[in-house]
Amino acid sequence: MLSVDEAHHIIIENAQKANCQTENIGLQNAVGQVLQEDIFADRDLPPFNRVAMDGIAFNTKAFLKNGNTFKIEKIIAAGDPAYTLQNLNACVEIMTGAVLPQGADAVVRYEDVTIENSIATVIVNSVNALQNIHTKGKDVRAESLLINKGVALSAAEIAVAASVGKANITVSKLPKVAIISTGNELVNVGEIVLPHQIRKSNSFMIDAQLQQWNINATAYHLNDDLTEITVQLKNILINYDVVILTGGVSKGKFDFLPQAFDELGVQKHFHKIAQRPGKPFWFGSNNDAVVFAFPGNPVSSFVCLLRYFKPWLQTYLRQNIENHFYYALAETVQFKPNLTYFIPVKLTNDNKTVKVAKPFFGNGSGDFVNLKNVDGFLELPVGKDVYEKGELYKFINFRNI
Repeated sequence: MLSVDEAHHIIIENAQKANCQTENIGLQNAVGQVLQEDIFADRDLPPFNRVAMDGIAFNTKAFLKNGNTFKIEKIIAAGDPAYTLQNLNACVEIMTGAVLPQGADAVVRYEDVTIENSIATVIVNSVNALQNIHTKGKDVRAESLLINKGVALSAAEIAVAASVGKANITVSKLPKVAIISTGNELVNVGEIVLPHQIRKSNSFMIDAQLQQWNINATAYHLNDDLTEITVQLKNILINYDVVILTGGVSKGKFDFLPQAFDELGVQKHFHKIAQRPGKPFWFGSNNDAVVFAFPGNPVSSFVCLLRYFKPWLQTYLRQNIENHFYYALAETVQFKPNLTYFIPVKLTNDNKTVKVAKPFFGNGSGDFVNLKNVDGFLELPVGKDVYEKGELYKFINFRNI
């Protein structure tokens, strides 16, 4: 069996060799997509001396020379054209976001002013030049690099792109993905389930997670029949970039997937990883598609999806992958098998100060109900029997926390 790191390396190497296309899409559809162009400022930001408070604007020299009383010569709203003070001893009423008038160099907020008969009186003792003014170019200068390609676009990057006029934006084209559940025991969610049957939950779990990564997959089901599997897989492999399967890859008499892949000319890159859960994971590819064949137990499938498919996807999309998060074990864990151990954990506060990972072991890799109690998995590396409370380990999350 391969180690977790060896399997990860093979998967990343495969993704690096893949040819990910780009596409130009509307900015309103770009959230979560991976940017494939650098974004530059088309002008200074702010593009003018921007008023940061509702109040009055005037020249501080007049304040020092003539005192705290000013005649109001105009009211200026955000969006009004630039204005020039006609009398440097006067002031204007001005709103947040407006252009600071030529001749004015400070803004005093309404809370620090009284106004009567078009006369404004400042009721604070001191006023500083550039007070309450967001000066032109303070954030960035024109032609500055604002966003590097490879970034997964959040609301923050969308706002920046919009501010520089990027109505359309170049992103990595998402792969076309098929999800295949396997097994005679599975029935559709809406059907009456017999005592010996179970409903298809794995494919819904995987599809839901893919949707969080902006992928709309197509679902299929294959019964435990080698001929059916081979015939349908042949067509699916031609029409999709990625095929994700659950079940049918272990040592059972009806686990036909490895044999079917071999008959279809899908190259096996590895089969089985020294980990729990998820050991029977099969990974391969041909000229058309990459294949992730996960074990049928739901927790095993979920671990493999998060630990291996997600980094493949990020690498394929040419995304700048973020650093991993590490959390401390909330309690000591003993695990003797010579395997990497992925334990379900919930992040909680230790004495309300430090966030730690509390194990929720559940009842093995078939206990998908236990997943509702946790935030992700802690990856305990191979090589020791006891993992002490307080030790830091890599955290693999599936919730937005």
